[in-house]
Amino acid sequence: MGYLAIVDLGSNSTRMVIEKINADGTYTEIQRVKEDTRLSEGMGETLILQDFAVKRVLNALHNFQAIYNQYPDIQIKAIATAAVRQAVNQAEFLKCIKNKIGIDIQVLSGDDEAYYDYLGVEHTLAIKDALLVDTGGASVELVLVRNGQKEALISVPFGAVSLSEKFNLHDAPSAQAIFQANRYVQAIYNQISWLSKAHKLPIVLLGGANRTLARMQQFQVNGVLGQNFHGFEMSATQTLDLFELLLGHDQAGRVKLPGLDSNRADIILGGCLPILNLIMTLATPKIIFSESGVREGIITEYMQRLK
Repeated sequence: MGYLAIVDLGSNSTRMVIEKINADGTYTEIQRVKEDTRLSEGMGETLILQDFAVKRVLNALHNFQAIYNQYPDIQIKAIATAAVRQAVNQAEFLKCIKNKIGIDIQVLSGDDEAYYDYLGVEHTLAIKDALLVDTGGASVELVLVRNGQKEALISVPFGAVSLSEKFNLHDAPSAQAIFQANRYVQAIYNQISWLSKAHKLPIVLLGGANRTLARMQQFQVNGVLGQNFHGFEMSATQTLDLFELLLGHDQAGRVKLPGLDSNRADIILGGCLPILNLIMTLATPKIIFSESGVREGIITEYMQRLK
């Protein structure tokens, strides 16, 4: 029945997954690629996508195009998330992509992004009651799940890249900078009326910054750098211990920590703050990691519509 390529222009990375759509109504993942493009870099308070970041995304899309053009009868589903959603030069960016790559980009609303996160997790993990947390480069999506169903969802406008830039968390931040960043995150969380309903519920973590924590913990436990983190669990205390370990190193030192991708060493502190704040505020008992998220939610919806 052909192929589907899902292209995801995230705030920190650009990704693509190619799925083969089978005649029996199932799908098979054929290829998955990622490039670190950091589209939200330098947006700051002006919320302008910077030329150097746009160029990185264009290069990635050219590389992806060379891959998906090899497949016959392929459909392209391209989405963009927080960086493009927030950008004041969004229209100019989308026109540039259309002119140079030839694809249309759907800019997901924050609620749409959170909903696709829920769909992706709901179809791959047996979750009854939990708070889903997807930390991206410029936003965090939160979904409250009760009795296996989404009860509330929201997207908040901060993430690993934006927090790191706003509070200068890249290298060896001062205690004052960490406090200011945490205070900023807490103030926004305090505006979410339903968040207290997640008190003492497990948290399901999505997103690259969060997967880094799983990789680091697996190495500490097993001495091996694993690749599959779907369903991996760790206690809240272990998560806080990892953050304390990260805080004990500057950027150069963090690069050497097993399990930490070198290209995340400068944004990992900003990436961890949103989840650490939740753990301490909600008395979270444990963390569950999910490899599924927005892209898996989109393929789930796509297959449902084919039926």
